[in-house]
Amino acid sequence: MRIYACKGGIYNQWYPEKPASMQEPKPKMKHSSPLRPLPNLIFASRWLQLPLYLGLIAAQAVYVVHFLLELWYLVLAAFGSQDALHHLTTSIGYSGTPVTALNETIIMLVVLALIDVVMISNLLIMVIVGGYETFVSRMGLEGHRDQPEWLSHVNASVLKVKLATAIIGISSIHLLKTFINAGNYTDRVLIAQTAIHITFLLSAMAIAYTDRLMAPTPHGNSEVL
Repeated sequence: MRIYACKGGIYNQWYPEKPASMQEPKPKMKHSSPLRPLPNLIFASRWLQLPLYLGLIAAQAVYVVHFLLELWYLVLAAFGSQDALHHLTTSIGYSGTPVTALNETIIMLVVLALIDVVMISNLLIMVIVGGYETFVSRMGLEGHRDQPEWLSHVNASVLKVKLATAIIGISSIHLLKTFINAGNYTDRVLIAQTAIHITFLLSAMAIAYTDRLMAPTPHGNSEVL
């Protein structure tokens, strides 16, 4: 039915429905044929990566325990525990003048170490979730309220760029920790860490540029609807 407007008012026009014989047939669902034994074995070999991702989950749990322990030692040192303070100065590599109380430099170095653990944990999550989704099997998270935003458009190229960016962030934290505690490092170590960080930056830029070159470009006369 169509509705038309004119000066005299509104009138309707009915169109008869097409008979069943003239209607367009609905597309049939394509059923994939079963794989032959050898391709099926090769395709199923992707599940060999499952123990690797489970191992990364165990490493994630170790990082959580390490984070909680370091945070606990920081709280104890804030309340005057000398044993906790000695543990913190040893863990962050501080070897300057003897420290008898928690100061700003020690707190900053410990907090940067905690941020480092969090960023490495985020990197593990990206590798575990994104790698499993990309290389092993679908997780069926479409429409889930807790689905990460980056997982909705993840593929091998996007995952490489995100991992490179995360590694640069971790390298930046390490470099900042080194510069804050520069008195305990030689010039050779400072120059080496700076050069490594610059190498990470250039590598990430090269990966992103290569991904941009390989991405399909839309035709010039195509219109976006």
